[in-house]
This record gives sequence, C-alpha cells and structure tokens, in this order.
Amino acid sequence: MALKVSEHEQGNWAVLQVCGEMDLVTAPAVRQHVHEAVAEGRRSLVLDLAEVRFCDSSGVGVLIAARRLLRSCQGRLRLILPAQGAVEGSHVNRVLAALGVRRLFEVYPDLASATEEGADPLSA
Repeated sequence: MALKVSEHEQGNWAVLQVCGEMDLVTAPAVRQHVHEAVAEGRRSLVLDLAEVRFCDSSGVGVLIAARRLLRSCQGRLRLILPAQGAVEGSHVNRVLAALGVRRLFEVYPDLASATEEGADPLSA
C-alpha cells in the first residue's frame, strides 16, 4: 500500500493526514512534510495517523525526529490515533507502546480534540 500525505489547517494547527504504510521507503516523505511545515513557520503540528495501517522502525524514527524538531523550536506536536488503541487495531499505537515510546507523545482520538486548546491527551 502506498503512502499518502495530505495537508490542511485547523485553527492554529497545521494538520498532516497520513494514510497507508510508514516504512523504510515511505517514511522519508512524512519527514519531508514535517520539515516543510516547520520551514514555513508552523509551530503547532498534528499528525493524523488514524489511517496508517503499518509502521516499522523507520516510521517510529520519523515520529521521534518530528517531536525533537518541534521541541527544538518551542513548537507542539500532537498525534491522532484511535481512542482504544490496540483494541481498535491501531498498529501505530501498538508499535509505539511495544517500543516504550508511546508516553513521549500527546495522543488524541480525533481531529477535534487534537486541535482544541487545553484538551487532555489520552493516557499512555
């Protein structure tokens, strides 16, 4: 399955909706979109990963690098993953939890909560 990244804005947030598989071949495209958003001055970024069906270590590396990049410029990164995580079949949620890095991210169940100021993230 190919990777598709679409971009739009929701309030003060730049939203990158990622669909498909994040692997060694496709993860650099996600990294490029994140870097372009930051280069354009966006400091509040949501990565909507609800439609990502597979994520390997390359994809996880892109997520960690995106977090580091946004923190370095006093930005914010939020991820969208299904509320029930592994119960709903969120592969990304399972991978992040298995690697012990899920707690590094602010995760929300949907776009509305991810772009709401003051909204509480899902627990790790």
